[in-house]
Amino acid sequence: MRFYNTLTKKKEVFKPIHENKVKIYVCGPTVYNFMHLGNARPLCVFDVLRKYLIYRKFDVTFVQNFTDIDDKIIAKANKNGVSSKEISDLYKKEYQKDAHGLGVSDADICPTATSNIFNMIDFVFELIKKGYAYKTISNDVYFRTDKFPEYGKLSGQSIKDLQIGTRVAFNEEKENPYDFVLWKASKLNEPWWPSPWGNGRPGWHIECSAMIKNHLGSTIDMHCGGQDLVFPHHENEIAQSECCNGKKLANYWIHNGFVNINDEKMSKSLNNFFTVRDIAKKFGYKPIRYLMISAHYRTSINYSEAVLLNCKSALLRLHNCRENLNFKINSTDENVDYNNEDDKLKERLSEYKIDFIKAMDDDLNTADALAVVFDLTRKINSEFLSNKSKLFSKEILVFSRKLFDELCGVLGILGSKNDDRVLNSEVKKLIDEREEARRSRDFKKSDEIRQKLYEIGVILEDTNKGVNWKFRDLI
Repeated sequence: MRFYNTLTKKKEVFKPIHENKVKIYVCGPTVYNFMHLGNARPLCVFDVLRKYLIYRKFDVTFVQNFTDIDDKIIAKANKNGVSSKEISDLYKKEYQKDAHGLGVSDADICPTATSNIFNMIDFVFELIKKGYAYKTISNDVYFRTDKFPEYGKLSGQSIKDLQIGTRVAFNEEKENPYDFVLWKASKLNEPWWPSPWGNGRPGWHIECSAMIKNHLGSTIDMHCGGQDLVFPHHENEIAQSECCNGKKLANYWIHNGFVNINDEKMSKSLNNFFTVRDIAKKFGYKPIRYLMISAHYRTSINYSEAVLLNCKSALLRLHNCRENLNFKINSTDENVDYNNEDDKLKERLSEYKIDFIKAMDDDLNTADALAVVFDLTRKINSEFLSNKSKLFSKEILVFSRKLFDELCGVLGILGSKNDDRVLNSEVKKLIDEREEARRSRDFKKSDEIRQKLYEIGVILEDTNKGVNWKFRDLI
């Protein structure tokens, strides 16, 4: 199993610190708004990473944080006349709704910045004691970047390069223009916590370093996040963590590529800023997840409605295959004997699993892994489901379904464990009411109920034989 390590700029064989145990930290969202498409990419990519490592029998501890104190949160709270906590609590819940819609499993540990404030204060205190940080007259605390000779090793941007190529805001209290803030002195209408340097709140970078140390220890196996976090966020994390702890922060740094909108960078100024919630209302969540893993995680992906419709069509082919296979299994006579030909077929089917693992072992190549899934789908359709198919035993049909579900389950694209969900009584009642409205030719009421069902995740399909339904997140 090999991963591209941003730190070394090459693919490396994966060797965990402790055999079969993997500690992963993923930078989570700053919760002041609904999840946008850019947030969804790392969420889906690293969920697949986690699922795949578990599939390969690793014991994974997966930590993803919530930044619940930040300038943007404070600004929104002040604008709305509410507390920062109200804003962050609201959007944390909304983020989790979308994450679940995307088929993302909850992290093992979901720390918030505000629940780790005192760990951050201890962290900053240690940096000051070791001479890596200093307090200003204004009671801010900064990290001395020139005290860490390896600063820039992740991004390739050294202090010297920065001095030549970038401009920073002037601050006469800084010893060096490129020193970054660890602790911000309190200001009017901002939340604060007491510290040895006066009332204030943590800087953004220190939050992740403190949460990693508190929940996973000084050195972790993998640190993951979006490509936009390489500099300065992850670069600063490395500097402060390695100076504080005297140990390497992470052995593997894994970063996903950007999401473009109609071949342009997503930006509010370009009016192409889309939330996952809005897109899901129109297309469902599963096509969004499919899009996020349809290309190799390090490459950029492009969103457009046409692309998402293609993703929806691809998922429909997979769903149809599984539904038809289920029908075939349920209608196959138990008396059809298992034979030697079935043994050979099992061996051939197992080769798809080998190819799938080969693709995923090569730097989590989900694009090639998806290609294997569709090769398996074509095999099942032609071998078992065509009109010319011969009789197969139920055992070999179940074996093929198990393999199909196994591979799709690692990618999280079908939600196979939820395929057997049943409608609750409230939804059944709504469907019955709609049928009665249609019989009474009350089409306005019928359409209103149909829309209500869609909004709660159920899609209706009217056929000559009656109404069929499907869960929207499985389409």
